[in-house]
Parts: sequence; structure tokens; C-alpha cells
Amino acid sequence: MDQIASGTHDNLLEEIVRMEDRLRKSDRRVARIVLDRPADVVSMTLAMLAEAAGVSEPTVIRFCTAIGCNGLRDMRVKLARSLAFARTTSHTAISESDALETIIAKVFDYNLSNLNWAQSKLDGDSVRQAVDVLAEARRIEFFGFGASGIVALDAQQKFPMFGAPCGAPMDSHQMYMTAEMLGPGDVAVAISNTGQTQEVISAMAVARANGARTIGITGHKGPLLDHCDVHLIVETLENTDLYTPTVSRLSHLVVIDILSTAVSLKKEQPHHDHFARMKTGLARIRAGSDP
Repeated sequence: MDQIASGTHDNLLEEIVRMEDRLRKSDRRVARIVLDRPADVVSMTLAMLAEAAGVSEPTVIRFCTAIGCNGLRDMRVKLARSLAFARTTSHTAISESDALETIIAKVFDYNLSNLNWAQSKLDGDSVRQAVDVLAEARRIEFFGFGASGIVALDAQQKFPMFGAPCGAPMDSHQMYMTAEMLGPGDVAVAISNTGQTQEVISAMAVARANGARTIGITGHKGPLLDHCDVHLIVETLENTDLYTPTVSRLSHLVVIDILSTAVSLKKEQPHHDHFARMKTGLARIRAGSDP
């Protein structure tokens, strides 16, 4: 039975949601009580929780161990912290009976909770490395398919403003040809929530072999990161049975915003002056006047 790594994170409820399907059948009965009545469970005794779940007391202890806790007391402490951290995704599951107002609230709650989760897991040192690499890039190419391709296009719109030509090839042939043309001084950025998109992996392998620096933005450790100099793991708690891949895409878009903002701040004053003039010109164009 897989366990949560030691040092369980602030959102224990989210961890239980993720691993519920891997628990033993009797342990899942305890998990259901914890997910459905977390505030009550915080104050339950061992006997009370066992009775509520219809299982034995040793089963409750086994459940606590399975989710990475050192007994019931430790589980209750981490559960209380989780309640303070964010609403569990089990409470944001959309049902056919939900009114539109409820759907609006649940979708917002789900996305906000997941953004908080992604922020808590994002490694600042890795972000700093990525910013340093991007700030020195002669040319930047962003690689992504599907929902990740949308993120790549967003990045391709932002980063040219910092002085480096950018691209975002959309099909496998373009990705290969683009990667083959990269070299020292260039940067390839791969965006893949699964970290297993073969076309993107191949492009990164080619780019790195040709001397380009490589950055991987992914939701999971996987084969993609074997070809990346900098690893940005943007972990989310996506439930694709209920939602389209909005959560990972939104989290990756936020990371692109972080990177572009930080890269901009590393530039010298002439860049900021030029950028201000560009923004002023755009405002005039939008107003219909001569820039």
C-alpha cells in the first residue's frame, strides 16, 4: 500500500482524495467518513470514528498509517490543519441537482483550492533557476500539446516583450524541426501536465543534445524531466472525471506569469522604459488614436 511521504502536507484531505481508490475496501469506509465529516472527525475518539465508519478500531489505525499519519491523534491534527488550508475537493464535486449559483461557487472553490495547493508545492529554487536561464536566452521556444499547447501559446505572446524571439510550434513535425535548429544560447521550455507526451519529450531531447538549455513545466515527475536542466513541478489535484484539464492549465498559466514577471524585473532600466512606451502605444491604438 502506497503511503503519503513523511511530513504530510497541509492539505491532508486533498491527499486522501488522491489516494482513496488505492486504499483497502475497509479503509475506504473510514476515508468516506473523514471526507464527508472532517470537522466532526477532528474531535472523534478512536471508538467513535470506528463506529461511524462501521469498522474495527485496528482498521482505523491502519487507515491512519496508510495516509502517512502516526496514529489517530496525528491524523486529527493534520486534518484540522487541512480544514484551515482549503476546502476539500470532495465538497466541490458537481452533481446534476446543483443550481447554477452552486456550480459557480464550486468551480471557483475547486480552482482556488488547487492554486493554493500548487503554490504550496512549487519549489522556489527551481523557479529562480528557470528565471536566470530565461533572462539570458537568445531565443526561447515553448513546446506543448492540447491544453498545454494553449499555455505554450500564452508564453509565446509574453516573452518576446523581453527582447528574445519566441515560438510555440504546435505539431510534432514543427516541434522536431524547431528543436533541431536550437543551439547554445537558446532555451527550450516544455509544458506537459503528465510529463509523458512523447512528441514533447523527443523535442526536448533533440534541443538539449544540440546545446540548448531546457526547462520542464509538468505536474508529475516523469520521462520528460530526464531531458530538462530545470524542473518546475506544478502539482495539482485534478479530477478529470468531473472537470476538463482546467486546473493544470490554469496553474501552468500562473507559473508562466511568475516567470515572465520575474524575467522582466531582471532587465535594465532601458528595457522598462521601452516596455512603458510600448504599453502607452497600445493604449492609444485601442483608443483609436495615432500611437
